Amino acid sequence: MGGSRALRLDRRRGSAPGDAARRDVSAEAARDAAQRAARDSYGRLLSILSARTRDIALAEDALADAFESALETWPRTGVPDNPAAWLVTAARRNTLDAWRHDQVREAAAQTLHLLADEFTESEAAGAVPDERLRLLFVCAHPAIDAVARTPLMLQTVLGLDVQRMAGAFLTAPATLGQRLTRAKSRIRQAGIPFEFPEARDLPDRLLDVLDGIYAAYGTGWDDIDGTDSTRRLSNEAIELCALLCRLMPAEPEPLGLLALMLFCESRASARRDGAGAYVPLDAQDTAQWNRPMIGEAEHALRHAASLAAPGPYQLEAAIQSAHTQRRLGADVPAAALVSLYDGLLALRPSVGAQVSRCCAVARAEGPLAGLAALDLLDAEVVVNYQPWWAARAHLLAEAGRTTEAQAAYQRAIGLSAHPAVRAHLARVASGAG
Repeated sequence: MGGSRALRLDRRRGSAPGDAARRDVSAEAARDAAQRAARDSYGRLLSILSARTRDIALAEDALADAFESALETWPRTGVPDNPAAWLVTAARRNTLDAWRHDQVREAAAQTLHLLADEFTESEAAGAVPDERLRLLFVCAHPAIDAVARTPLMLQTVLGLDVQRMAGAFLTAPATLGQRLTRAKSRIRQAGIPFEFPEARDLPDRLLDVLDGIYAAYGTGWDDIDGTDSTRRLSNEAIELCALLCRLMPAEPEPLGLLALMLFCESRASARRDGAGAYVPLDAQDTAQWNRPMIGEAEHALRHAASLAAPGPYQLEAAIQSAHTQRRLGADVPAAALVSLYDGLLALRPSVGAQVSRCCAVARAEGPLAGLAALDLLDAEVVVNYQPWWAARAHLLAEAGRTTEAQAAYQRAIGLSAHPAVRAHLARVASGAG
């Protein structure tokens, strides 16, 4: 879009904020500032542009051009005081330029002109309207293929690329990319409104939104190495869920998801020891758990329970709450954990919950019972599922079947994506030999 190339920062011509204090900066400093803006504000910017254009793909292109324009402009003019507002104004111009000769889109163009006024008024406070939740509900519309909804949320609101998501969804990148392209076209062609659903449509779409938020959290949590970008994903997921809880205070499942993520997040600092090695849950130093965060999680879970509408995220949070009782020196009986997993599987079956239940059975009845439960799971589903192999290896070692345990450990190591987890499993395997 040619408009981004000619972008100027003269306020008298309606340009973005921050140009009053012009200063030359290096290309590297401009790039760092643009990267920070992308990391901190991409979802907000794309959400507000998409809400005005009703076209996610067009908004993505316009925003990409805006970032490119920033890399060209900021070294000459200085980084603006409000980079996010600068970028959305540049993207708005790019969109208007693309629509210049399209009379059919005149009404939408007028809306984008109003968007410029909104940002002009909010620049002094440094505010960027947050419409991420609205876009999440758009991505959860029933007209969109169910298998595309969560990855669409992760791409549009959280900026994950197809290559990074494909493995998590057990899909080839090209196939996933085609699904996302079709989903964006469907939103535009069907005229899906960019608004929160009506009350009767809320339950089905809310669950998809919660799944998208939890998938974002899991993307960050599963990265044991804890890079800045993945920690941002986890933090942003918690932030979005907290916003959703405030928006829908009478809905228990957002509270359940918030509690679940906070319980997990409270243990983040205990997942590595002093030497940087991975530490599994059962071996963690509970003194390193974040007690105020655990308190927040317990409060959210109690609030959810008071609404008397049990759901899968509340049960998952209850399981995590049971695990945190170890910090008080009181483990929850294993049979109680088995019952919690039974309830979760009755509401929402998943292979992860099935494997976890098998581990709870092993605690309650011994390793042989756990192995028998693992063997009942669908072999085609678990053949490449790393947690199944890790659990099997551990239980085989406990049962004294060392040769089989070693083979299972090697399989689990081969399926592990993170070096820290592979190193941990190798250490455990060497001790079980």
